[in-house]
Amino acid sequence: MQTMGLALHTDKYQINMMYAHWVNGSHRQKAVFEAYFRKLPFGNGYAVFAGLERIVHYIANLRFTDEDIKYLSEQEENYDSAFLEELKQFRFCGTLHSMKEGALVFPNEPLVRVEGTIMEAQLVETALLNFMNFQTLIATKASRIKQVAGDDILLEFGTRRAQEADAAVWGARAAYVAGFHATSNMLAGEKFGIPTKGTHAHSWVQTFESEQAAFDVYAKVMPDQVTLLVDTYDTLKSGVPHAIETAKKLEAMGKKMNAIRLDSGDLAYLSIKAREMLDQAGLNYVKIVASNDLDENTIFNLKAQGARIDTWGVGTQLITAADQPALGGVYKLVEREIKGEMVPTIKISGNPEKVSTPGKKDVYRIVDRVSGKATADYIAFPGEEKPHDGLRLKLFNPQHPYLQKYVKNYDAIEMLTPVFENGLLVYKLPSLDEIREYHREQMDLFWPEYLRKLNPEIYRINISEKVWDLKQKMVAEYMQQDE
Repeated sequence: MQTMGLALHTDKYQINMMYAHWVNGSHRQKAVFEAYFRKLPFGNGYAVFAGLERIVHYIANLRFTDEDIKYLSEQEENYDSAFLEELKQFRFCGTLHSMKEGALVFPNEPLVRVEGTIMEAQLVETALLNFMNFQTLIATKASRIKQVAGDDILLEFGTRRAQEADAAVWGARAAYVAGFHATSNMLAGEKFGIPTKGTHAHSWVQTFESEQAAFDVYAKVMPDQVTLLVDTYDTLKSGVPHAIETAKKLEAMGKKMNAIRLDSGDLAYLSIKAREMLDQAGLNYVKIVASNDLDENTIFNLKAQGARIDTWGVGTQLITAADQPALGGVYKLVEREIKGEMVPTIKISGNPEKVSTPGKKDVYRIVDRVSGKATADYIAFPGEEKPHDGLRLKLFNPQHPYLQKYVKNYDAIEMLTPVFENGLLVYKLPSLDEIREYHREQMDLFWPEYLRKLNPEIYRINISEKVWDLKQKMVAEYMQQDE
């Protein structure tokens, strides 16, 4: 979880390119890179941007330690000692713009924009993508689960199945950003102030001579935090009846049991029967928690079957994003310095979806003033006239230019905010609760059809005519070179 000492959290080819630029004398050439993804994960209608806080701490503390320099000096490339000395003095002095954490984001729009020397912009690529890709993926998965769960309580239970400690802690944070209510991970609780929740394991029950004794001792020790796991032996014949007896003993003490937890079996059937048993015992206030490889699909189906579950403990499927374990975000050069001028550049590919959009770009969210809902995202060059209510704005689909319309009576929200300017941090990191609130506001901007789990409506991502024309011009020029 440490952000110090991450200068070598990068791919070797970044160091090699930096060295080649240094030897070539082009390492101070200015460049602009943009990070984005091409395809939404999970077949979802949107993604939830996360990872900025870690990116900020990484860049603010980006230093090569003596140990780093020693390690680099031992590489087979035999880097020049003067180059290594320059790395020892390295500080990020560039400019970075980013979406805010919790924003709803879409394919092929810049999420993070980095401007600086080619050397510093190249160095931060790997770590920036690592943080952005993972946390955005987990936040998006968590948001899908939140959409299905509605007002139910959601607990992140994934630590033991996560891909190592960083993934567990930052994944818990990403889930909280997207609407989860608590985590089982104590380190995430300490580090970020996320509420922590937990019950007990089957081993607690197995430690005692009887299930009843296990429940009674647990309740005696923590009478205000009693949630009992009832499926160690037989849920309906043993677990729930014993939990009811413990609940009655708590009532005699003037206390109330919080919940029972189901962790195996037919969760729909067991929750319905357990609810009946609890209600018949006068324990209608006792909630039912469920766990066991849950995700948005199983929760959706359990609700359809009438499951009486109030709280969902979601672990493996969330923290590993099991149905799509990578976002696939990329970081592409869009402008470079030639003879003191910044010139757009393009990446051509045999795969049309991989052809990059040249030039440094801004992103605006176009919000209809009548409905208060987002109409489209609009991508334009910084030098263009900014969208505003007096400007009749033409929106057209870059994949299908004949699909176009004009909008008016709208607000244009700038989505990329300055974070670093010439190496100085100019963005005050919001609290986690402020990020959660911003995410809720973002969700409210969109019609339900864009947010649904299955077959969501496609949200429009439009580029300005100037951006479109430049891209077509540069593609045509490249094609003519081969004739």
